[in-house]
Amino acid sequence: MKIPSYQQNLLSDTQRLTAFYEAINEKSRGIVYDLGTGSGVFSSWASPLASFVYAVEKDHPTAKFAQKNLKSFKNITIKINDARNITFNEKADLIICEMMDTALIDEEQVPVLNSVRKYLKKNGDIIPCAVFNGLEAIYLKNNHPIYQEDEFAQYELRSKLLIYDTIDFKKHIKENVKYQITIPINTAGTVSGIKITTFTLLTPQLICGPTPMLNPPLLIPTNQLNMKKGENIIVNLEYTMGGGLDTLRASIKRFP
Repeated sequence: MKIPSYQQNLLSDTQRLTAFYEAINEKSRGIVYDLGTGSGVFSSWASPLASFVYAVEKDHPTAKFAQKNLKSFKNITIKINDARNITFNEKADLIICEMMDTALIDEEQVPVLNSVRKYLKKNGDIIPCAVFNGLEAIYLKNNHPIYQEDEFAQYELRSKLLIYDTIDFKKHIKENVKYQITIPINTAGTVSGIKITTFTLLTPQLICGPTPMLNPPLLIPTNQLNMKKGENIIVNLEYTMGGGLDTLRASIKRFP
């Protein structure tokens, strides 16, 4: 069976894989859920340390690929379903869920965890356990949201990075969010966009920055302002976590 192209890209991102391997090797025990298992690689790493692994994948071709990869593991079962539709009969010691995208906008990490978290034991863990979202003011030539790894993404920084949100995956997460963020401008010029960077906390001691397949920075156009060094802008930012880029709204104004 040919590997799906998206899964091939995920498996080619060695920085992402190394970080997850370290976290899974540290936290795996007892009952493990691997939500959005993809190729099944995370389940295969958890298996030797767990009593049982539930690998969940809703995409049928990808699930069939995982079944082939995991057929020799006796303590892994694959459920072909949306994780939100499953009633689990055993509570989890560990949930692995990497349905992630920058700022958690364009993938289903938050709605899935909000649904499945009730099956996590009180002393259980989630990998990743949290994210930090940071924002910078930029001059952006594109007129639509674009990820930084794209070769057409041209921008200039106008501010330093400011962390505007920390999201703990063990707590219920509000899916519709609105922010007002004050950003000091440290480089004079036109501001016409923002850059969001997400840092992923795999475990409380292990943080991973953006990689090609793990939360690459997102560049978002706004209205334009000509700014001087030392002036401030207010960024009005809203989106739905898991709702997709169509839910994204961003604008800027001077402050004060």
